Amino acid sequence: MKLAGVILTLNEERHIRQCIESLRWTDEVIVFDSFSTDRTAGIAEEAGARVLRYPFQNYAVQRNAALEAVDADWVFFVDADERATPALAEEIRAKIGGCERGWWVPRHNYLFGRLTLGAGWHPDYQLRVLHRASARYDPGRPVHEEVILDGEAGYLHNPLIHYNYDSVAQFKAKQEKYTDFEAEIRHGQGLRPRPWTYASGPLRQFWWRFVTLRGYRDGLHGLRLSLLMAYYEFETWRRTAHLWKAEHPRHEC
Repeated sequence: MKLAGVILTLNEERHIRQCIESLRWTDEVIVFDSFSTDRTAGIAEEAGARVLRYPFQNYAVQRNAALEAVDADWVFFVDADERATPALAEEIRAKIGGCERGWWVPRHNYLFGRLTLGAGWHPDYQLRVLHRASARYDPGRPVHEEVILDGEAGYLHNPLIHYNYDSVAQFKAKQEKYTDFEAEIRHGQGLRPRPWTYASGPLRQFWWRFVTLRGYRDGLHGLRLSLLMAYYEFETWRRTAHLWKAEHPRHEC
């Protein structure tokens, strides 16, 4: 069965070559690019990958378009800042001949240069190995996209290495984008914040990250991450309220 490694990119010239190198064991490496303005596409072609271009709308649309464009039996989705290890490669090759239609892959996330084992960043399973004809992405989840799978999914043991965020500034920039997407989703679902939501939501998020998901395991690093995620929970509700007020200018949240 043909297995394609698919990398979604937008201006990833820093990471793309190393990511492609980590996927040499697949039958084909495809870079599905959102019209990068840097050297991403050129570097990918130099490295032997096939480059396809598709205008970015949201993450779910992008992954569905990639599934349609690829002719492999199986697809392994990898982000440019992720690296597949030889152990993971061997495990995937051994598993895709079975009855499962997908495989969840654990990730080792490095945030600010540190392996992070709490606060929701471990084991951080991602449904990335997909039987192409059996998978599609939920269009109602444009960010933190969800797979709709026709069949069962199993769990792999060997992790995908994810060099997640180099700095707090990079983390904040990405969370700003996620927050906007999530606010649109909540607004679309008819969710409306109440006055107490701006306190209760962040408090629940902090408790969930720091205590339930054991962010305390990472010490001050885990505390900082939990506080940051609590802040962006507040921001998500604030932006949801802004969308609601724009639609109903005579009412207040």
